[in-house]
Order: sequence, then C-alpha cells, then structure tokens
Amino acid sequence: MCFCFPCSFFLPLLLLLLLLLLISHAFFIPYGSANANPSLEASNSIQSSSTMVQSELATLFSIMEAMSSDRTWRTSHPNPCNPGSSWIGIQCKLGKDNQFHVTRLDFGSSPNPSCKSDAIFPTEIFQLPYLESVFFFHCFTNSNTTITLLPGGGALSNSSLQQLSLRSNPGLVGEIPAQLASLKSLQILTLSQNRITGHIPVGILGLSSLVHLDLSYNMLNGAIPYQVGNLRNLVGLDLSYNSLSGLIPDTIGELGQLQKLDLSSNLLVGRIPGSIEKLSSLSFIALSGNNLRGNLPIGVTKLVNLQYFIMEDTQMLMPLPQELGMLVKLQELRLANSGFSGTIPPSFSQLGNLTTLSLENNRLTGAIPVGFSSLSHIYHLNLSRNFLEGVVPFNASFFKRLGRNLDLSGNPGLCLDPSEAYGVKIGVGVCDSHMNSSFSVKKKSGASSGFHFSSVLKIRMFASL
Repeated sequence: MCFCFPCSFFLPLLLLLLLLLLISHAFFIPYGSANANPSLEASNSIQSSSTMVQSELATLFSIMEAMSSDRTWRTSHPNPCNPGSSWIGIQCKLGKDNQFHVTRLDFGSSPNPSCKSDAIFPTEIFQLPYLESVFFFHCFTNSNTTITLLPGGGALSNSSLQQLSLRSNPGLVGEIPAQLASLKSLQILTLSQNRITGHIPVGILGLSSLVHLDLSYNMLNGAIPYQVGNLRNLVGLDLSYNSLSGLIPDTIGELGQLQKLDLSSNLLVGRIPGSIEKLSSLSFIALSGNNLRGNLPIGVTKLVNLQYFIMEDTQMLMPLPQELGMLVKLQELRLANSGFSGTIPPSFSQLGNLTTLSLENNRLTGAIPVGFSSLSHIYHLNLSRNFLEGVVPFNASFFKRLGRNLDLSGNPGLCLDPSEAYGVKIGVGVCDSHMNSSFSVKKKSGASSGFHFSSVLKIRMFASL
C-alpha cells in the first residue's frame, strides 16, 4: 500500500534513478580500472614517461652551464623538456621516437636566461641534431670569443638549424667560418653588431635555402663576392656598416625575391649596376655613405614596389633624377648631402604616398615645385642648405601640419608670402624685405630673368616705394 504518492508515480521515478546510476558508472571509472579510457591513459603515459636522449640532455646541460649562471640547471630542471619542468628560453618538441628534443635556445634578452660575463661561444649547439633556432643577444661582452665549430665539422651535415642569430656581442671576434656553408637547412643568418673581421666567405653564398642574410655593423672588408647572385631565395640582404670595397656586383640583379637591400656605410665605388632593375620585389634600398658616382640606371623606374630609397652622403654629382618621381609607392626619399644639382623635378609632386623627403645640403636651384603643397601624407620635409629661390608655395595649414619637421633654412633666395608668414619659423624671411634687396642686386648687376611670379612680385614691390 502506497502512502503520500500514488504507486503509478513512484515506479517510473525508481526506474529513472536506476538509469542514472548505470550512466554514472559508465563514465566515472575508478583510476586504475582495466576498462579506463585508452586515449586518456596514453596521453598521461606520454607526458610522464617521455624523456630526452641522454646524449642530448648532457649536451644541453653543458651549453647551459657554459652560458648562464642564473641557476643550477641540472638540479633545478633535471627534465628540462617535460611539461611543468621546462624553463623560459628553451623549446622542445616530441619526436616520432617518443623522445623530447630541443628545437630552440634563447640567451641574453629578458626573460630568457642571462649570459655569464665570461661566456664563450658554445660549439656544442651543433651537436643538437634537432635544434632549429639559436639566439645569442648581448652575450659575449667581456671575453673575446669566436664562432668555433667541431673539428672536421661532421655534425653540421646532420644539423637541422634554420636560424642562427648572434647580435650585439662586442666580444665576438674573428672571421665567419667557411664551414657554416654545411648548414644546408639554414634560412636566416644574422651576425649583426659584433666585431667580426675578414672577408665574406664565398661558401655561405651557396646556401640556397637562405632567405635573410644580415652581416651588418661588423668589420668585414674586401669585395662583395659575385656569388651573392646564387642566393635566389633571398628576401633580405644587409651588409651595412662594414668596410666592404669595390663595385656592387652586377649579379645583385639575380636576387629576384629581394625586398630589402642595405649596403650603406661601406667603401663601395662606381655606379649602381643596371641589373638592379630586375629587383621588382624591392621595397627598401639604402646605399648611403659610399663613394658611388654617376647617373642612376634608367631602369630604376621598374622598381614599382619601392617604398624607401635612401642614398645620403655620397658624391653622385648629377641632376636629381626625374625618374624617381615615377616610383609612386615611395614613402621615404632621402638624398641629402650627395652632390645633386639642378632643379627639383616637378615629377616629385606625383609621389602622393611620400612621408619623408630629405634633399638638404645639395646644390639644388630654382623654385620649390608648387605641387609639393598637395603632398597630403608628408610629415618631414628638409630642403635646407641649397640654392632654391622664389616664394615658398605652402599655406598656413601646411606649415602647421609639419611644424618643426619643415626646414628650408640656408636658401638665401627663398622667402615667405607675407599673408602666410605669421608665426612661421622655418629659417626663411618674409618676401617684403628679402625680395627688395634681391631685386636691387640683380638690377645693379644687369642680370635678366623670365617674368615668373616672383619677378612680378619684386617689380610691384619696387614700384610701390
């Protein structure tokens, strides 16, 4: 006999409770049961049982102890690749052999391990067969060290190294080892801001997989080898701030994928090779601080993707090339102190994406192109120390937008329209007095000129006296 609830209600409820009990038993199996979830058990097993090959582990500890004294690596991280035990500055991957392998090492830059004051280059990095990337930043500072390889270099042929970066190491001296050419997987080689000497080894210019080569800010000398043209996959080439001499090799035009070319601050001579027109992907070129001379190649107009053209402190001794005005993607054009003469080509007014134009300290003459006032993206304009003349063709809003980033000083023939001159300080006087004196000088010397706007203004002002 049922009390409080009818029997017809109690029986279904009992069946429902039994069903829930069966379901909970199926999903919540006690730990260690023979019927445990196979995939979960395998995952736990991999994380708990995977280790490193003992020879690789010993090599890693040897590198760490030679480079950094931040901690006692062997006792604080006995299993450096295991999850929960690894440290910042190391990356590992689980191989097909169910073993962890070191793939990346970072030293010097925070939060990675710092470098000991007496650290020297660890040759052992080439003994880690799965290592793909190595970064040493400001590590070798007090003690001189060199890039040293193992005797015979046998380990290099088995190396998986794709990126080798040694930057800002004043204690890194000596030459670039020719044996680096054995690193067939290498894609990025950065040896910048060190004190490396000698020539560029021809062997590394045969690394067909190389996409970025940066040897800047060293003490390299000699010529740029013509074999540089073999690096057909190269995207970035930076050899700036060395003592490289001779001509820019014509084979530079074979680098069809090149986007950045920086050869500035060397001792290069001669002309820019005509083959440069083949570099249709080029977006950045810097040739400043060399002894280059002569006209730019006519084919420079084919560099349709060029955004930065920097060629300052040279002795080109030529008129400003009007062809540069056809490179409509240019954002920065820097040609200061390079012996350019003649007038500023009106075609420069077509550079609508230009943000920076530096033409100071040349021998430019004539008027500032009126079209410059419509360069809506420009924020830095320096035309100082030339021989420009006439009325500055900018209005008050242009002066306000550029502010101190506009420099027209050192051009005695330039003056400001009185209606636009209030509060403007750009090293140029107001036309009222400046142009009277200019006209008087010309009149006494018997000079004649065409009746352009500035001449008419001079005459009107003179007549009103």
